[in-house]
Amino acid sequence: MHSLSIEESKQLIQSSSFAQLLEDMYGNNEYTIQKQRYLSLLESFRKEFGEGKVSLFSAPGRTEISGNHTDHNYGKVLAGSINYDTIAVSRQINEDTITILSESYTDKFIISITDLKQNPGDNGTAALIRGICAGFLEFGFKVGGLDAYISSNVLSASGLSSSASFEMLLCSIMNDFYNEGSIDPITLAKIGQYAENHYWNKPSGLLDQMACAIGGAISIDFGNPNTPLVEQIDYDFSKDNFSLVIVNTGGNHADLTDAYASVPNEMFSVAKALGKKVLMDLSIEDILANLCQLREKLGDRAVLRALHFYKENERVDMQVEALKSNDFDRFLILIKESGNSSWKWLQNCYLNQEPREQAVSVALALTEIFIDTIGRGACRIHGGGFAGVILAIIPNTSIEQYEKLIRKTLGTDLFKINIRKQGAICLNRTIAAVH
Repeated sequence: MHSLSIEESKQLIQSSSFAQLLEDMYGNNEYTIQKQRYLSLLESFRKEFGEGKVSLFSAPGRTEISGNHTDHNYGKVLAGSINYDTIAVSRQINEDTITILSESYTDKFIISITDLKQNPGDNGTAALIRGICAGFLEFGFKVGGLDAYISSNVLSASGLSSSASFEMLLCSIMNDFYNEGSIDPITLAKIGQYAENHYWNKPSGLLDQMACAIGGAISIDFGNPNTPLVEQIDYDFSKDNFSLVIVNTGGNHADLTDAYASVPNEMFSVAKALGKKVLMDLSIEDILANLCQLREKLGDRAVLRALHFYKENERVDMQVEALKSNDFDRFLILIKESGNSSWKWLQNCYLNQEPREQAVSVALALTEIFIDTIGRGACRIHGGGFAGVILAIIPNTSIEQYEKLIRKTLGTDLFKINIRKQGAICLNRTIAAVH
């Protein structure tokens, strides 16, 4: 354990080793802001819970660079943890309760670790807390009581996985306090997925949790879901003078669970029609050889979504190779192809039953026109789709011009994201390991 008193924690935050860690996590320009963020959270914790030995934790949001809706059918993705995160001040307690407060909400969440049955009265946050504790026990690990005060700048409904960031934050705390920090990031990601699937009724794959837990830019091959293959991609987008930009499209954020679920379910239906569980158990040649009967039985959209799955997997491999060989122009072409496939084949840029509302499609169209004008760049849907945000890769020299365009035409905001090396961590433990 590396917990410190509130005053000792303040001294740690003022130290040069903590300054170096913050610069690594958030960038040189963010040190002062982030230092004050952690100091303020310490005071919020003390005001609510009093004194005690505490530790500091952080879990990033994530960006899906490519591999749209492939993980649930055991496909491939290219993703990364980002410099927007959920942080916590937390302490271990000798009680059977978990108490969590957030700067963003007035609710106080109190969950008994002796009552981990699914509770229909739980809202999303309470369900995830209960589900994560149940997941730790299901996977054979320990749980215990804790108090935590959290803060997040991972915007909800932004496609940056605020829920997975919260899940990996709580997993990191439970791992550090009660499991000696011994649980690997992939297992923590599986616990988060367990909570979403069984306690929040979200049919999510494993992409979001793994990208938040592991850190850095990574390619993931889910061909064996029990032991996904993860490869770190050491690439700095800034060296090409480009930035990853998330654009809020201003779309309607009504409950999209059914729309999200339709994507994996239709892919599953194609696999099942050919005697398999998931599409990765088949090939694109199998789909083409049985195209007529699949179209008649399942409809054209299910077939198109299956075809997207196979071509998207190929693109992930080619994108990774392009980055490794420093062929950034080739990488941009492949990102554009990924975006077009999501738009035309996967069809997750708008709801079929709401054709008048196509905010994502409008944002993509405006961005493609802009990129054609400046000559370089790419864009695609970001995350689950149907509403929310897009990802644009824009030259740094054109960011200001692009921002003006988005605000003038859509009336919404955009924000630059950076890939950070650290996944979900206990900052105390990380600093102690260095020294």
